Amino acid sequence: MGLGIDGCLASMMTIPGARRVTLVDCASGLAVAAAGREDVLDQHEDAAGATDVVRAVLASPALSATAAGDDVEEIIVCGTDGYHLLALTGANLDGHLFVHLLLDREKGNIALARLRMRDLLGDITGG
Repeated sequence: MGLGIDGCLASMMTIPGARRVTLVDCASGLAVAAAGREDVLDQHEDAAGATDVVRAVLASPALSATAAGDDVEEIIVCGTDGYHLLALTGANLDGHLFVHLLLDREKGNIALARLRMRDLLGDITGG
């Protein structure tokens, strides 16, 4: 039996350097669930801002117009203090979820975080 959404988010928070993780409904831009710190943004502000980024990438032909079967799976935004990892759970934006993980720049490891997120997302999506 899987961990469920809360268990998966709690597991993502054990990724070294994880500050906050939000599961977002792509269609509405609303947070489904969240874990971690909310010192700057709450989960709903986080979800809305991250949804804007995902929609902008998917709407850009330069970033999303690829060969059939080569869909955007992840988006990484690098800031001076941290990394934003956005992992999409499906190719079609409507009706799918994505995860936004905020990772501390000094304590985090993008490669490890990507691998752990991919494994845990499989538990949420049943894949």
